[in-house]
Amino acid sequence: MRKYFITDNGTFYKANLHCHTDLSDGGFSPEDVKKMYMEKGYSVVAYTDHDILIDHRNLCDENFVALNGFEIETKEDCDKPKYEKKDNHICMIALDPDNLIQPCWHRTEYFGANAVFNKVFVKYDESLPDYVRVYSHEGITDIMTKGREKGFFVTYNHPTWSLETALDYLGYNNMHCMEICNYGAYSEGFCEYDDRAYDEMLRSGKRIYCIMADDNHTKLNTFFGGWTMIKADNLDYKSITNSLVNGNFYCSMGPEITDLYYEDGRVYVRCSDARRVIMHTGVRRHAVKRADENGPVNFVGFKVMPYDKYIRITVEGYDGLCAETNAYFLDEFYEPEEEDK
Repeated sequence: MRKYFITDNGTFYKANLHCHTDLSDGGFSPEDVKKMYMEKGYSVVAYTDHDILIDHRNLCDENFVALNGFEIETKEDCDKPKYEKKDNHICMIALDPDNLIQPCWHRTEYFGANAVFNKVFVKYDESLPDYVRVYSHEGITDIMTKGREKGFFVTYNHPTWSLETALDYLGYNNMHCMEICNYGAYSEGFCEYDDRAYDEMLRSGKRIYCIMADDNHTKLNTFFGGWTMIKADNLDYKSITNSLVNGNFYCSMGPEITDLYYEDGRVYVRCSDARRVIMHTGVRRHAVKRADENGPVNFVGFKVMPYDKYIRITVEGYDGLCAETNAYFLDEFYEPEEEDK
């Protein structure tokens, strides 16, 4: 029986899930950001300004969905110089457009740039004490857990820029996904295509998704470089966030994936012209299909072995830019063929 990893129903919508505006430390207004991204073919932008959850529902229309969100950062508490301190960043995107109560709120601390002037627009639970952020496995996990419990899609951001290693992020729990590519940091020279970090987390037992996002601020070179293609029934807020929670998306810096499914012991991928398509697994086994004199790769089926643990797909274009799928664990889809039983 055929199992679609990305639903065969609905429409793909191009999304930037990490975005800053002049409400915090970005260079453009929310309205300007909407205009700029729509001109580049985007239908969805998550507004994730630093430390302030602002209502952007006024920007939604039949051609555009503005997701409400914010980014929360927790700095290492030590005597190191500023640029040697680790600095954990997490985006939270409200799954419901009416969910405007910001979790992990502190009334007076953690505000930088223009966020200090716009915090008056934030709603929070006034019955709770101020939330004090703690840089530790337990502290970061608590933030992620509270975000999920309060109805937010939780993303772990740019580990390389944050100076974090596996010793750090393998101890964080309850994220929905991680940024396999943070284009803003990548465009500024950081090694922020973190597919290795993604595999490390998967192999440690985390079942998380991966996205690409711009994390755009003031420089135009941080815009339009990494996106997430979300497949949803409709272009409305809840359809988009439901698809995020259910993993109905892939991410890309260029190539397109039009089909991804499992059938009769193989994973099949249909894509735009590719120099090669790679199947990664949770063990020391990969499979690759390369373009040859007959032309590019557009469709390939990879045999899945019963010991692979998980599979995920990379599609690499002729320009070297890639698309990445989420990981899919064999105990959730694999049906051994007769010779494998």
